[in-house]
Amino acid sequence: MTIPAIRTLGALIEARALDRPAAPALTYGGQTHSFAAIRAQALAVARGLRALGVRPGDRVGLLLGNSTEWIVANFAIQYLGGTMVALNSWYTDAELAYVVEHADISVLLFNDRILRTDYVAMLDRMKPLDRAFPRLRHLVQLGGTPMDGALGWEAFLATGDAVPEAAVLAELDQVQPGDIAYQLYTSGSTARPKGVLLMHGHLLDNTWEIGRRMHFGPEDVVYMPLSLFWGMGCMNMLLGPWQHGAHIVLQHQFNADEGLDLIARHRCTVLAGTPNIIHAIFKHPRASDHDLSSMRKGTPIGTPDTSREIITTVMPEGVRCYGLTETHGFCNVNDGSDPLDKRCATEGRSMEGWQLRIVDPETGQERPAGELGEIRLKGRLMAGYYKNPEATAAAYDSDGWFCTGDLGMIDDQGYLSFRGRFKEMLKTGGINVAPAEVEETLLGLEAIEDAYVTGLPDEVQGEIVAAVVILRKGQSLTEDELAEFCRARLAAYKRPRQVRFVTADQVPLTATGKLHRQRLPELFA
Repeated sequence: MTIPAIRTLGALIEARALDRPAAPALTYGGQTHSFAAIRAQALAVARGLRALGVRPGDRVGLLLGNSTEWIVANFAIQYLGGTMVALNSWYTDAELAYVVEHADISVLLFNDRILRTDYVAMLDRMKPLDRAFPRLRHLVQLGGTPMDGALGWEAFLATGDAVPEAAVLAELDQVQPGDIAYQLYTSGSTARPKGVLLMHGHLLDNTWEIGRRMHFGPEDVVYMPLSLFWGMGCMNMLLGPWQHGAHIVLQHQFNADEGLDLIARHRCTVLAGTPNIIHAIFKHPRASDHDLSSMRKGTPIGTPDTSREIITTVMPEGVRCYGLTETHGFCNVNDGSDPLDKRCATEGRSMEGWQLRIVDPETGQERPAGELGEIRLKGRLMAGYYKNPEATAAAYDSDGWFCTGDLGMIDDQGYLSFRGRFKEMLKTGGINVAPAEVEETLLGLEAIEDAYVTGLPDEVQGEIVAAVVILRKGQSLTEDELAEFCRARLAAYKRPRQVRFVTADQVPLTATGKLHRQRLPELFA
């Protein structure tokens, strides 16, 4: 397949429906949809959104679990030149309220509930919504009895009957490669998440190259358990496979037993997963009961020994990768035919369209091959952080290189080895967590004088969140009480899994009297 002249996400669906109309595009919930069917469903949703007044540049929020509706709604927004705001289905009330307001969402599509979270009740607690979210004009509810003021899914689709398909296609013709397709919220080094603005052209160029490195093709079937609200889901493993004509088998939520069955039944060739997912699949006590021989490709992220075991036993073309939300997906990926040692121990060479260098984080001076330093990038970078020009400017050095805050080194053949983060960010189960956000929440407990959050290594999650807590004089607090407090205020992956109560003189300090974050894990030894 030659590189396509596709410049917008809506045009991608048009192209696949034209060149592979009957080919399987998506399997979800036991039903397989062709590319032509995905186009038809996306156009139906786009007509409904246009009837609700969505116009180019409008923000449409998706608070939906993994589903066919999530995917067709995403592309419907792109047909109209709108911006899709992916909402994390693990948000608490406060987290959801912040993002909906900050993102300027005009239409919110939401499930009545996802797993144990009742979103109707959550939104009811935020009423009056017109006061909380002055830009929010319409609610569209999928599942359950529609809450007061919301349209049910079928009624929403019916509103589009009066909108001709030609009107939607005319909007698509006006969308430009530099327009904002996605607004994804990622935790930063501050307490509030930042809205990363991602462009049509960069998303397509980057995910095409990712697919080439991972050897995607029309014959591939991708097992996709990743949450679509996360960048690895809606960028790398949705756009990448479809650019190369592959078939995606989508799981509503990750479950290893069901995952093994889906891989065997659909003869999946690609596993799109984070370390905890890969571990749960291949280390499952009943993995040998399933025929996994079709599996060849994927992302065996983990220690070099873990990667080697996965590649040599179940994923012969597996590759490691590196990227950030701000880079429109991965920027470094091994090629599936790279030497085994490179695919086990490095994150590959930079893809076409990227420059990468390793510098001294203090001076900005470039470091030679084999020396550790900060990873800095030029290439297909974000358009900026939404409504945050200060953070956007601070993300780049004086020479225009993006400062990742990540540590790595490049060998003499150009292969990157990622070595962690010197910034404070944690990554648990592949998901970013800002310590400042968790610390701010903990300080809401009257008994806590001070709190410091760090990451501890974990075989399955990569890292787990841990908290060092100093209590106020005369106060007491148990781990169970702290856990209960966090349960109501933080998404599950942000909650401390380990807690250490200390006195102020036990907190490690630098020579200048500042907190020495790198030594916090020593308190858990």
